[in-house]
Amino acid sequence: MKAKTKERSEFARWSFKHACLSSAIAALAVLGYRFGIMNYQVALVILIGGAALGMMAILSAIVSIFAIITPVDTKVTGALSALAGLALGLAVVAPVFLTIQAGYKVPRIHDISTDLQNPPSFETILTLRTAEHNALDRQTPANITLLQQAGYPELGPLLIDKDPSQAFSEAVALVRTRGWEIIAVSAEDGIIEATDTTQFMGFKDDIVIRVSTKADKTIVDMRSASRVGISDMGTNAARIKAFLHDLNSSEK
Repeated sequence: MKAKTKERSEFARWSFKHACLSSAIAALAVLGYRFGIMNYQVALVILIGGAALGMMAILSAIVSIFAIITPVDTKVTGALSALAGLALGLAVVAPVFLTIQAGYKVPRIHDISTDLQNPPSFETILTLRTAEHNALDRQTPANITLLQQAGYPELGPLLIDKDPSQAFSEAVALVRTRGWEIIAVSAEDGIIEATDTTQFMGFKDDIVIRVSTKADKTIVDMRSASRVGISDMGTNAARIKAFLHDLNSSEK
């Protein structure tokens, strides 16, 4: 019986090379933005380029794996390189793909508030934002209120049967538990200002929480706004929902 000749898969080799390059480019985009070497737009373009290379690595890996497992006269090798390329490619592509997919399901806005008529206002945080950051006037886009109502119809203030000072203290404690950077706290005004930094790209989203009273009820309003990006990919609304849910649960 004639032994099969061995041939290393070129697709496996290119898959691993593309995956390594993809990972390096993605890391460059993330670190470059985090350390202020490049702005948001440049980092995003580089990250998408890295994801494109990652997709090439995934496709090459699939082709090589198919060639390896398909019985032919020539034995194709390179399974480890193909699997490594597949894993590295997915590690870069998956987060980018899932983020883009999430963006298609939500309105293209970056400033979310539980009170659309009288949104909690930022004060101290204004000193941390620059002209390169998104405006906080809730004028962009022009129909931002309608877009929020359509995208998040269930989002509104939290009404709790609790003393406002207690609700305020619990809100401050919850902010600290989440690891947000507290910028300003005013128990007298019932205002908490904080900043949350996303784990992957290090994007900063600014938050203001307002605790007030109405008809013997304590009302907690919250606003979360991204410093960069036309769309927040649903991050701000999700943050508000989770925070108010936990704050409401803490009273029970």
